[in-house]
Amino acid sequence: MFKHILIPLDGSLLAEAVLPAGSYLAGVCGSLVTLLHVIERDAPQEVHGERHLHDAGEAGEYLDEVARRFFPADMRVERHVHSDGVTDVAAGIALHVGEFAPDLILMCTHGRGGLRGFIFGRIANRVVKLGTRPVLLIPPHAAGIVPAFTCRRLLVALDGNPAHEDSLRVAQSLALSCRAELLLLMVVPTAGNLSGEEAATAVMLPGATAALLDLAEQEAEQYLRRHQSSLQSAGVTVSTGVLRGNPVTDIINTAERTETDLIVMATHGKTGIEAFWSRSAAPNVAARAMIPLLLVPVTGEEPGNAR
Repeated sequence: MFKHILIPLDGSLLAEAVLPAGSYLAGVCGSLVTLLHVIERDAPQEVHGERHLHDAGEAGEYLDEVARRFFPADMRVERHVHSDGVTDVAAGIALHVGEFAPDLILMCTHGRGGLRGFIFGRIANRVVKLGTRPVLLIPPHAAGIVPAFTCRRLLVALDGNPAHEDSLRVAQSLALSCRAELLLLMVVPTAGNLSGEEAATAVMLPGATAALLDLAEQEAEQYLRRHQSSLQSAGVTVSTGVLRGNPVTDIINTAERTETDLIVMATHGKTGIEAFWSRSAAPNVAARAMIPLLLVPVTGEEPGNAR
């Protein structure tokens, strides 16, 4: 599963929201944890309303204190401070992703308000866009509140594309490690939720569009049943659901209704404006959900079939 977890921290209480998840996952997976702080050149005096870490020694002491506070003494936790000041923290983190080759990156989405997830937070956005490692995004909470983390119920959002099934394989491994149950969900759009050429076709050929969407629903049910059978044979407790509507809204509403601990989705790494206009589901779920989201990068797919 996750043998090495990388956790970038900026010294703020908001960023520490990821630490319970890091400790939990490292415990169930037997992972090495690396706590990382990248010194920012000419940084502001405060970050998220708190004093910024400017000095490498101070940053090292902070990571030591975090390790003692959040991780058991027998857990393997390493600390790394990138002491040469950088102007681009996201690039500095990306450099260490290449160096450490972690299996998982944990980050908090710092942005708040209506545009919170629209860009994920400036740095988390860039790390997700690397598209090289799974990224677990923890939504922000009020300063000083570090939410507990557990992993007993996972919602895996699928679209029927085999190229996107790496997310399912990751979810299966995580479910077995955590003894969690899986809910496999597919959302077939209604005619009113189609966009672009599909929406134009729906206007001109409403009957044919309705028939195709009904067929898509039947195929989705068959697709999920096949995966359900395979997962159950592997010892995973799994249920399935097919909905008709808006994928982003229905994924979030289902996760909230079922008290899901973690949403798992495949992603092409699109973020911000690019994700908004392409209607990519994963970043738009990250934009709105207040539930942890595990994004698994899609590899080896032809361009043009984005999620």
